Amino acid sequence: MKNTITYKSFIGSLQFSQSDKTFFGKIEGVNDLVTFEGKSVDELIKAFHDAVDDYLYICKLKKKEPHKSFKGSFNVRVNPEIHARAYHSAKSLNLSLNQFVRESIEKNLAEGLKNKVGLLRSEGVKKISGFPNRDKPRKFGNQRKKSKKENVNIIKYEKR
Repeated sequence: MKNTITYKSFIGSLQFSQSDKTFFGKIEGVNDLVTFEGKSVDELIKAFHDAVDDYLYICKLKKKEPHKSFKGSFNVRVNPEIHARAYHSAKSLNLSLNQFVRESIEKNLAEGLKNKVGLLRSEGVKKISGFPNRDKPRKFGNQRKKSKKENVNIIKYEKR
């Protein structure tokens, strides 16, 4: 079961209170606490959409960036065996552990995107635009140039 919903690039986490017989959630990836709730699934989805729209409106009035900013570093906790395997794999590829983890995350995200595209096509989506060109071979290790600006992908779906 999926415990999140999305709207306008915002993710809402979902929970259910058995005692109140109410669905509730909060918008993830923002610096503020924005919650929503509903007695039914339809009510919950509408409340989430309203919360996002209201939050965007307030951010616009305050001239504030709505999405949380990320500094690009975080701690990853894994068991010692995985840590050792990752270290040895990185060294065998002439990469630092940070480079290895970053490239592993990038590869995993790209695979997830490919899987989503396949699923969308199977559901009748005929055109998907806004993806970066991945046909060119990428450089790995110390040879890769660091990008100063990350790509932002806008995905548009058109039904057949």
